[in-house]
Amino acid sequence: MGDFTWAFVVGHINYWLFTVLMMTGLYIVVAKGNLVKKIVGLNIFQTSVFMLYISMGKVIGGTAPIFPVDMKIDPNVVYTNPLPSVLILTAIVVGIATTSLGLALIVRIREEFDTIEEDALLIKERDLAHAENLKYGQAMGGRA
Repeated sequence: MGDFTWAFVVGHINYWLFTVLMMTGLYIVVAKGNLVKKIVGLNIFQTSVFMLYISMGKVIGGTAPIFPVDMKIDPNVVYTNPLPSVLILTAIVVGIATTSLGLALIVRIREEFDTIEEDALLIKERDLAHAENLKYGQAMGGRA
């Protein structure tokens, strides 16, 4: 393993920043009980992944891979691979769709249970299950 020097840290600053951003998003998802905050945490996590892939796909001094009209290609030209950017565009569309679905589910949960706090939802779910068990036991004549 090489030396862990200041030049190494500065040379890989994008990885460090994206890791901090990613762990911040993960912490929000795990630690917060509010469902909207969990969606925000997922979006922060997702955005950090997007930024990481885009930064890794960047080639210093690279140009867009568009061939000239006369097809006289200079072999000394450095081209940037467009695949990471295209994949991230697709991932952004999927991220928007999943975020909107998650928010729509939160709206329905709020309408049904009058809360979006995870702890309150667990208590209400436990109470509903207990009531169902009592109703089932009464329907079976106490043999449940």
